[in-house]
Amino acid sequence: MASSALKVAGLSRCFRHTLLRAHSTTAALHQDGAPKWKLGRLNHIAIAVPDLEKATSLYQDVLGATVSERTALPEHGVYTVFVELGNTKLELLHPLGQDSPIAGFLRKNKAGGMHHICIEVDDIQAAIADMKAKNIRTLSAEPRIGAHGKPVMFLHPKDCDGVLVELEEA
Repeated sequence: MASSALKVAGLSRCFRHTLLRAHSTTAALHQDGAPKWKLGRLNHIAIAVPDLEKATSLYQDVLGATVSERTALPEHGVYTVFVELGNTKLELLHPLGQDSPIAGFLRKNKAGGMHHICIEVDDIQAAIADMKAKNIRTLSAEPRIGAHGKPVMFLHPKDCDGVLVELEEA
């Protein structure tokens, strides 16, 4: 019984530490204490695919979805195709060259799979400053222009419960 209580107390301390880290007050805040930025809607879920034509055909020809043209994004090392779902999109990712991060992902995951989620924010610079203040690592020093022509920043999956999170300015 005492051992169980100690385990629960230990978990509580760990949980409190996690909450304190997640809710750091060192970030720039409005006068009312709220962050200067707001989290928006889910923009897309990205899926790495070994065969872009086959994946596009699945969503377009088999499931009847509207899909975009294939677009090369050399600065990100990927080809993308967006699948419209009404309330969000799927982004099909395929490597553009062997040095692409998606090529590395597919070497580890031969059949492909979920690569990242993208959530909109109203102010990317404020969101990045807040994330850094909360000890959430970013994968680049500065935002880059993403597939929608807007600034994006990727957050380290080890700081986001194993999920690669992309923030995109709305």
